[in-house]
Amino acid sequence: MSRFLYRVGGAAAAHPWRTIAAWLVVLVSALTLAGVAGGTMHDNYNIAGTPSQAGTELLRKAFPAVSGADARVVVHGDRVDPAMVTTLAERLADVEHVGTVSPPRVSADGDTVLFSVTYTVPVTDFKGTEGLDALEAAAKPATDAGLQVEYGGQVAENLGSVSGVAEAIGIVAALIILLFAFRSIVAAGLPIAVAIVGLGIGSAAIMLLAAVTDVSGTAPTVASMVGLGVGIDYALLLVTRFGEGVRSGLEPRVAAATATATSGTSIVVAGTTVLLSLFGLAFAGLPVYRSFGSATALVVGTVVLSSVTLVPALCGLAGRRVLPRRERRVDAAPPAAAPGLTGRWAARVGRRPLPWALGALALLLLLATPMLGMRTWPQDAGSQPTSNTSRQAYDLIAAEYGEGANGPLLVAVDLTEFPASELNSLTARLANDPGVATVAPAVISPDRTAAVITVEPKYGPQDERASALVDHLRADVLPDGAEITGLTAVFRDIAALLSDRLWLVVSVVVGLSLVFLLVMFRSVVVPVKAAAMNLLSIAAAYGVVTVVFQWGWGAELLGLPHAVPVSTWVPLLMFAILFGLSMDYEVFLLSRVREDWLRTGDAHNSVVRGLAATGRVITGAALIMVAVFVGFGLDPDVTVKMIGVGMATAIAVDATIVRMVLVPATMALLGRWNWWLPGWLDRVLPKVDLHTEGPEPTTAPEQELVAAR
Repeated sequence: MSRFLYRVGGAAAAHPWRTIAAWLVVLVSALTLAGVAGGTMHDNYNIAGTPSQAGTELLRKAFPAVSGADARVVVHGDRVDPAMVTTLAERLADVEHVGTVSPPRVSADGDTVLFSVTYTVPVTDFKGTEGLDALEAAAKPATDAGLQVEYGGQVAENLGSVSGVAEAIGIVAALIILLFAFRSIVAAGLPIAVAIVGLGIGSAAIMLLAAVTDVSGTAPTVASMVGLGVGIDYALLLVTRFGEGVRSGLEPRVAAATATATSGTSIVVAGTTVLLSLFGLAFAGLPVYRSFGSATALVVGTVVLSSVTLVPALCGLAGRRVLPRRERRVDAAPPAAAPGLTGRWAARVGRRPLPWALGALALLLLLATPMLGMRTWPQDAGSQPTSNTSRQAYDLIAAEYGEGANGPLLVAVDLTEFPASELNSLTARLANDPGVATVAPAVISPDRTAAVITVEPKYGPQDERASALVDHLRADVLPDGAEITGLTAVFRDIAALLSDRLWLVVSVVVGLSLVFLLVMFRSVVVPVKAAAMNLLSIAAAYGVVTVVFQWGWGAELLGLPHAVPVSTWVPLLMFAILFGLSMDYEVFLLSRVREDWLRTGDAHNSVVRGLAATGRVITGAALIMVAVFVGFGLDPDVTVKMIGVGMATAIAVDATIVRMVLVPATMALLGRWNWWLPGWLDRVLPKVDLHTEGPEPTTAPEQELVAAR
């Protein structure tokens, strides 16, 4: 692999303008094509085989007028004129694709009116904000009259908009960090430029993917978060290695080729581990998760390709300008080979590895402990910031009609299995349940094959008692032929499904990564140790997310008015992404250690030298990625906020406690056993040229580069 990448990097450095032009053509073409043929983002929560999905399918078949999306329009003021209510009901009924508008529900004090709107088409048929725009146009007489009008339901909550503010914050923070690290504007700007190109092409690919399949509205944000972080990190690794080559006296094109052969190999391996981790999301059983994995994989794959081709081209073009000004002269003496802070730290950990390892392990377990009390629940409008219209609608409904009005249960009854004559008896049993606030009379479908009963719980959708009520009604109250659907029931089934699938996803991700690293590094110990370290850093991140969001320690600082459960989407999504990202730093460190080990055969000191060589790069790369993720922690969407905070925590923990202490300490303790591989397994495993045996390919003849020109 290293020899191939040497040629790739050398060719890109020899023809920088051609390489840059090719990437710009791809970028412009991808963005143009996405603008013409790209689709829109939406969430698909259809889960075949669940009770709520069975109820949904029955209602879609029997009640086509209410088979699509839903919306809620809440009008609030000192006094709502009855004539205004009638006008709004008529205007809402005339909105395109609206199937029914329920009778206006007036609050007890008469200052609030609730309209429930159902559509004949799914929310996926609305592009951008057109669904919400139509509702706002219909409600204009109320807003013109000075009344407060807020919007909830699928149409208001599934807009899939991307602001780009979080990306901008991450880019600015990364640029500042890179300027301090390189002390060169050229070197600092280069990783940013490469990451933006890769992110632009990857984002265009996501829009094209949305034209042919369902892509979650949050998926582009998560993909941008990961793609921006790894794109800058990968480019940083290559630029740093290129700078080392130039300082050592290599001609810039040779230095670019050498950096691609060494650090480029690490990037390919690291990027592949991220892709393998994302592949595990396909086993989560939810279309939303598959879209998260596919979207993020498109961006990561693009930034890997741009890193190993565009970075060497820009490095070859920049030459010595990537170095600080005082080091740019050809005759300038290279910096003295001093061990530096990282080298001294590596030596200290290597001298007494056992106490360092035990201390790091204890700290990680302390951070992870709160995760034992984590409670997960899919985030709804009640978790959103108070500035959000869907959140304001949620609060108004809860205040005027009760918490349960935000998550009514729909009991779908198949009248081919349950006699219509007993519907009143079933309605009475539901109304008498202590967890039920109100029950509406049963509505029979036009073909008299099904009925729907609307049940309003006493508890809001996020309340644990609402989930328990769904389980209780299913087990003890409902007869055969009746199923519960609606927001709360769907979320209950999603939570149960993800709980069941969690260990399958974990097994797939860890298993694939173990096999891949086993082949790449030809060691049994290294992959197992890497997986254990990654799981520890992820567990620590889970603990911090639980403390911040569920316990509420810092929720207000993040724009949340109160503590909220951890989003059901977060733990599994964080695991798949973080396992791959944490493996990045493991690969960066191990690749350098293995290079030294192959060259010297010194198992102990190769760890010290490898950490000394990569520690500063890993720390800088992690600092950049943390800055990027913290930017997303400021996103208004609470799920994105949780992912940003959790991933920033995990990367910070991984790059400091794990990579700088626990990994080198355990490797120093194990010594030569780090690279143990049974003979029979060595014969079975495919041979992969991860790094050229012996010296790095810096001595390759420059004639190859001359010929490439």
